[in-house]
Amino acid sequence: MLEEVERWLDRRSWSVADRPLERILAAKRNTRVSVVLPALNEEATVGDIVSVIRRELMSEAVPLVDELVVIDSGSTDRTAEVAAAAGARVVARDAVLPRIPALPGKGEVLWRSLMVTSGDVVCFVDADLRDFSANFVTGIVGPLLTDPDVDFVKAMYDRPFGDTPGQGGRVTELVARPLLNLHWPQLAGFVQPLGGEYAARRSLLERLPFPVGYGVELGLLVDALHTVGLDALAQVDVGVRKHRHQDGQALGRMAAAIYRTAQLRLSRGHLVRPRLTQFERGEKGFEPRTHAVDTEERPPMIEIAEYARRRVA
Repeated sequence: MLEEVERWLDRRSWSVADRPLERILAAKRNTRVSVVLPALNEEATVGDIVSVIRRELMSEAVPLVDELVVIDSGSTDRTAEVAAAAGARVVARDAVLPRIPALPGKGEVLWRSLMVTSGDVVCFVDADLRDFSANFVTGIVGPLLTDPDVDFVKAMYDRPFGDTPGQGGRVTELVARPLLNLHWPQLAGFVQPLGGEYAARRSLLERLPFPVGYGVELGLLVDALHTVGLDALAQVDVGVRKHRHQDGQALGRMAAAIYRTAQLRLSRGHLVRPRLTQFERGEKGFEPRTHAVDTEERPPMIEIAEYARRRVA
């Protein structure tokens, strides 16, 4: 590991317990905090997450979160209804920037969320978490409120796979971590580089391009490094993350999109064929299934005319 990274781990890796809630609230002052949950068919979990945030972080006694928004990216279940009933403002993905046709993917939803939120600090939380704790929010928002030199904070946590501790995050270990260590060794200290829980200053997020799909976490992390430098990045241990795990083929598509995102940032030139063929056993043996790999990226939000007009207003 680079000496720079070892120093960074000492200076910029914390536990949620390092910043008591009272200290965070005292440092908040006039800073607005938005929490965004990107959601697609998450009726089983989104309501509990919203309820915890509303109850523990949006009360008169604890006014940490100013805005809680669920961006529904076309759910066919009761995600929107459950989230609204629990107290979130629910916005349909396709209603945001309607002149730009929406593309499928989590990154697309996160990018559009900047248009419908107003927080100086924006906190992203996945909507499929189980046994959700408010620490996931306070942990990653805390450094941004207490340390003006920090611009981007990722959560780190244990990721059990079923009943087996430490075996979640398979794409992280097989794809993302090798890519980061080999090509961006300054980022080798991040425990969960692909984790969906992170917070950043709007002033940074609006300057970054957003890969529309699975590559968004790696893309934002790499681009944040190049934009503000390693010392402006941090991570906080928030405990244990329990969520729905993807099957092997979905993980393969995720891995391909992440590699594609990395390759684009390495070359900014000729790109490999954006297709991934996988196999499923059918009546006649193994049958190929070919999927497109996410290739689109949205430009920095600050370049979008509607967003620029809103800033002026």
